[in-house]
Amino acid sequence: MRSRFTTRSARMTLAVLAALALGGAATATATADSSGSGTQACATSDLTFSVKTETEAGGYYLITAKAKPGIICHLEGVSPSASFGSHPNTGVSPAEQSAGDDVVLAGSAAYAGINPKSTADDNGVQFDQLHLSVAGDEENSVTLQLPDTATVDRPIATNWHADPADAVPFIG
Repeated sequence: MRSRFTTRSARMTLAVLAALALGGAATATATADSSGSGTQACATSDLTFSVKTETEAGGYYLITAKAKPGIICHLEGVSPSASFGSHPNTGVSPAEQSAGDDVVLAGSAAYAGINPKSTADDNGVQFDQLHLSVAGDEENSVTLQLPDTATVDRPIATNWHADPADAVPFIG
């Protein structure tokens, strides 16, 4: 049985307070989401990768990452996790000193440049493949066939960028 002890104005006040509480929760959620890019972070499995040789800056590999169909995500503006083999000198180190802007992948691409040899001598080991993953998702790396054989010695990589011109790994 329904009680009629509360007045209409008391019920209205309760309804307004409930609406404000719900609105406050929505505002808190929106504020929390607005601190990031509003998208989920990309996992390696969310992306397709391609690699091509570029000649600028002494030669490097331009890595292109695109979100798979139906996925919208962002890559943090840090370098990818990559290696040419298991030896410590084949693990890719960051070429940039600080993180850049996140790159949102929604019908667009992100680019990173990897220079397989940052030393000025003739030393190095040759590889035909690159193991690559999104930073923090190393357990799910992909293996990319290189367009040519790379001589590898202390490789470096740029951060992910929205413009391929920003992904040139300059040495020195």
